[in-house]
This record gives sequence, structure tokens and C-alpha cells, in this order.
Amino acid sequence: MTQAAAGLRLYRDIFRIPGARPFVGATLVGRLPMSALSLSTVFLITHVTDSYAAAGAVAAGGALCYALVVPQVGYAVDRFGQSRVLRPVAAAFGLAGALFVLAARSGAPGWLLFAAGAAFGALMPPLGALVRARWSHMTAADAGGTLLRSSYSFESVADELIFVIGPLLVSTLVLVHPSAGVVTVTVCGVAGCLLLAAQRRTEPPVLPRAPGGGRAMSSAGLRLVCGVYVCTAAMFAGWELSTMAFVDTYGQPWMVGGVLATYAVGSAAGGLWYGARQWRSPLDRQFLLALGAVVVGVGPLFAMPGVAALWAFSLFSGVLVAPTVIAGYSLVRQGLPAASLTEGMAWLSTAVGVGRALGVLTVGVVADAHGARWAYAVTLACGCAGLLVALAGARQLRALATARFTDAA
Repeated sequence: MTQAAAGLRLYRDIFRIPGARPFVGATLVGRLPMSALSLSTVFLITHVTDSYAAAGAVAAGGALCYALVVPQVGYAVDRFGQSRVLRPVAAAFGLAGALFVLAARSGAPGWLLFAAGAAFGALMPPLGALVRARWSHMTAADAGGTLLRSSYSFESVADELIFVIGPLLVSTLVLVHPSAGVVTVTVCGVAGCLLLAAQRRTEPPVLPRAPGGGRAMSSAGLRLVCGVYVCTAAMFAGWELSTMAFVDTYGQPWMVGGVLATYAVGSAAGGLWYGARQWRSPLDRQFLLALGAVVVGVGPLFAMPGVAALWAFSLFSGVLVAPTVIAGYSLVRQGLPAASLTEGMAWLSTAVGVGRALGVLTVGVVADAHGARWAYAVTLACGCAGLLVALAGARQLRALATARFTDAA
């Protein structure tokens, strides 16, 4: 059997697991807010206030509040189970979306608009963490971890697809009505929560915590991976903003979407390739090598002669982005007890949110003051910082990679 055929068989195998297809469909719908909530917020607020600064403040407030709330939701899921938590999360998110639209359309004062928008962002369902925890439970019998890696690879590809479709959908819907984006994001989030909550067959059981076991962030390995994710998320967000500034300077506005989509296609292809192979090297080494390759791929961007070169190079520079993310999630899954897994995954989401906010803020200031090429340089610095953190914590990464094998011994 060829390597390609073996890889395709692995992807077929994960969807042959009983109950896999229904819950994947539910989460594909429910994760639309992940890619479109912030954009839909900006569209609505700019229509109401005619101010990008106000829209940015509301979106940033929602992102910050989400970073604070989502680990607590993950902790609650680990304690009470996904179905018991998802229903109130769906109700809270639906109510927050309705109140946000009402506040925007009724001419509410600025402080109330900010509060409603922040609540809307804070209560976004963390379905990405929940679906990965569910895959971990469903593939627990796979001792080699091949099915888990393939499932995480599929999820990374699904994330890339959502980040392409979500903004396009919202950008189209707001042409019909300024509130249509927020309404669609709310409906999809609520529907995804309720559909996933109904999939009891694949729900991970609530496991008792070990005596003396603390919260997930008591793990030094998780703290290290979160630190790396903050830096790499800043790098990815900085890359997006730098690319927008570069294209604005050297090309045409319509080219931005093409370059970003090309990068996403490269990442998706890399994720499929990574998940289709059976790797012999330790998981921590895979993470370090993939991360190093991603950082090296950012290096030449500040020297690109024009948009055409940037466009072509983006396909290759994005190839190992998804494998880096997949390996990071796999390390956390390997190194945390199952009773704390959802909380650990949620902390990674928090790290990504914080990193993206820092990246946009820092790179945006540099792009305004010194142009796109210096913005790419700062983006590279963020990636180098993440790689240095990972290398400095190589022992903690190895401990994560071997923790479950050690426990089993």
C-alpha cells in the first residue's frame, strides 16, 4: 500500500468511529463564530458609530473577556460534562447576541454598547477545545496515537476552512443588513452547542481528579506550550496585518484575500500531509522542528520584491503551520490527565487569543509608523521569541510527550 493510500485510510478510519460524523457536522456549524464573531462585531459597530476605533475597542474587549472566561468553561466541562455545560452556554450566547443587536439598533450609549459587545465575545462557545477533547476520548484505544493525530489534523484543516468561509459569509450578509452578521454568528453558535450536546454517544465521561490534583495550569508543560502559543499567535496575527499593509502599499486591495487564502491552503495541505503519515520521531521533536520551519518561512517576507512573489511564497511558508498547531495540541493531550484535558485545551485557546491581540497591537503600531517591511520584521521577532521559549523549555516538552507512557508503565 502506498503512503498516500495509507494516509487516506487513516482519515476514513476516524470517520468510521461510531458517532464521529454527527458531532463533526455539529461543530463545523458551531465554530463559525470562531472566524466571524470579531468581524461581524466590527461591521455592526462601524455602521452604528461610524468609528473604526469604537469597533476595535468593542472587538478587543470581547476577545479579552473571552480569554478570561473560556478556561473556566473548560474547567466546568471537565467537572460536569459537555452536555450539561453546553446548554447553558448556548442560552447565554444566544441572549448576549440578541442584547448586542438590540443595543446597537436602539442607539444605546457607548458604555452599554461596549458592555454588550464584550459579553457577546466573552460567551462565544469554545467548541474547538471540546471537539478535540471528544476526539481524544474516542481514540483512546489507539495505543500508537495515529488516529488521534489524524483527527487533530482534520480539525486543523476544518479550522482553516472555517476561517476562509466565515469572513466571506459575514461580509456578504452585512450587505443585506448590518446586523445580519451578528445574527448569523449567534444562530450558528447556539445551533452548534445544542447539536453537540445531543451527541451523548461520543461525549467524554466525567472523570474524578486524582487526589491532590490541581487545575490544568499547575502543569509546567502546559504553561510552557501556552507561552509558545502566545508568541506564535502574535506571529500569525502580525503576518496577516503585515500582509494587508504590504499589499496596500505594493498591490491592490482585492489581492489581500487571495494571499491570505493561499496561506490557508498551504496550511491545510500541510495538516492533511502531517496527519496521513506515521511518525517515528518523538512528539516534542516534531513540535520543535515544525515550529522552527514556520519561523524560518517568515524570515524572507520583509525582502519580498512585490505582491506576486509574496503570493507565491505564502503557499510554501504556510505548509507547516497546521502541523505545529496539531503537535502542540497533541503534547497537551499526552501530558495532561484526562480529567483536566478540556480545561487544558481551553487554556491554549486563551493563549492564542492573547497572542493575537498583542500581535495586532504591536505590529499595527509598527506598520503605521515604519511600513509593512518593518512590520514583517516584528512578526519574525514574535516567532523567534516563541522558538526560543520552546527550546528553553525542551525538558518540559519532553516530559509532556512521555507523561502518558510513564503513567502507563
